[in-house]
Amino acid sequence: MTTAWLSFSLRVARSAQDLHDACAVRAAAYGHHLPQLRAALAQPDAVDRHPGTVVLLCRDKDSGRPIGTARVQRCAPKSPVEIEHDVTLPDWLSERPRAEVSRLAIMPGADAMLRPMLIKASFLFCAANQIRWMVIGARSEALVRIYRRLGFIDAFDHGAALPLAHGGGLPHHILALDIVGTERSWYQGQHGLYTTIFETFHPDVQLFDTPGTAQPAERIAA
Repeated sequence: MTTAWLSFSLRVARSAQDLHDACAVRAAAYGHHLPQLRAALAQPDAVDRHPGTVVLLCRDKDSGRPIGTARVQRCAPKSPVEIEHDVTLPDWLSERPRAEVSRLAIMPGADAMLRPMLIKASFLFCAANQIRWMVIGARSEALVRIYRRLGFIDAFDHGAALPLAHGGGLPHHILALDIVGTERSWYQGQHGLYTTIFETFHPDVQLFDTPGTAQPAERIAA
């Protein structure tokens, strides 16, 4: 395994300031195309503080400026992921451990490695927490193509876009990624990101606290 350093750090938001900075990135990135959502995205919501949620935050090393973010929410027996408040997932998804990745946002002009690293961090977090399926809602056809190239499949046979309340009520394609099978399929298909995701150690990507430290939701609530 090789080691590669990045121009930014990627961590889990551990404080109220971290969460505020993640929201600022969301508002800037989404607000450009969806100005009606800018104000709402600039503030944390209930899912951000949910015990099963982590918010990933990228900071430029030189300036410390927040430049990228994503949110991963794990399901719980009596607490489905947010997307399930709007759609009923098929049994092969709803009966498996799953996590929703949402609020993925990147500042304009930021390092091209941001998206791959946010995807890597989301994948590794799901794998470490024994999640079987990663679920997303993709609004644009361009994003749908990106995620399908990563191995995401349509959650519904019809493949139609469905409105999501946490996506501003706009239609989204619901896609899912098999966490267990992705490494094998990427290797067999010689996927361009295989080495980056699975065979490269990035010291700048740190997802977990050392033993005995508080969990993200506890710190943010404090």
